[in-house]
Amino acid sequence: MKPIGYVVVALVAAAAGFGIYQFALAPHATTEQAAATLPASPAEDEMAEGYDSLPETLPDFTLANLEGQPQSIRSWTGKSMIINFWATWCAPCRREIPLLKKIQAEHGAEDFQVVGVAVDFRDDVLKYAKEIGIDYPLLIGEEDGLDAVTKFGRGSLGFPFTVFTDNQERLVLFHLGELHPEQAEVMLATVRRVNAGELTPAAARAVAAKQLQELPQAKE
Repeated sequence: MKPIGYVVVALVAAAAGFGIYQFALAPHATTEQAAATLPASPAEDEMAEGYDSLPETLPDFTLANLEGQPQSIRSWTGKSMIINFWATWCAPCRREIPLLKKIQAEHGAEDFQVVGVAVDFRDDVLKYAKEIGIDYPLLIGEEDGLDAVTKFGRGSLGFPFTVFTDNQERLVLFHLGELHPEQAEVMLATVRRVNAGELTPAAARAVAAKQLQELPQAKE
């Protein structure tokens, strides 16, 4: 237990008023409570019309990496990014990590890059990452991690959430909640089309929204 850290984060949370702060880093929050705030899958109107508040390009922020060195989220120049915001206490976050590892292993050669952004206590993240063998880059922050979340312009967020960019650092897709394999394939295929010049990011969102809505799990 780290009482000073918890008090600081709680004060930041209260000031910011974001839904994510209602349970992020709170000592009494359970993973079940956190999961209960998340939708099962993105609705079509969320995918197609809910991007007005998001920046057009990947906002820059710097957090400590696994080695404790400051690193910018823009370090991976020319890559299509899959940026996953998570925490160790979040059950949906933990469940999707094997999928993220698989994406990196199978699509890294296509210049897709998974980066996990852990908004959590550093010691907890280091311990958990070692236990389960996270093999993609991690950036870690507490208050500064919360600051990174605010750069995406969304007020009420829960964990996990994942941002997909193209290879020009333009934000293409945004997914709130646990990412499932079928959803990931749709999103990766959509980003490929943006990279190839077949779709603009705005057109890509409409295409992905329709395809995601047709998935069986998106109808649950």
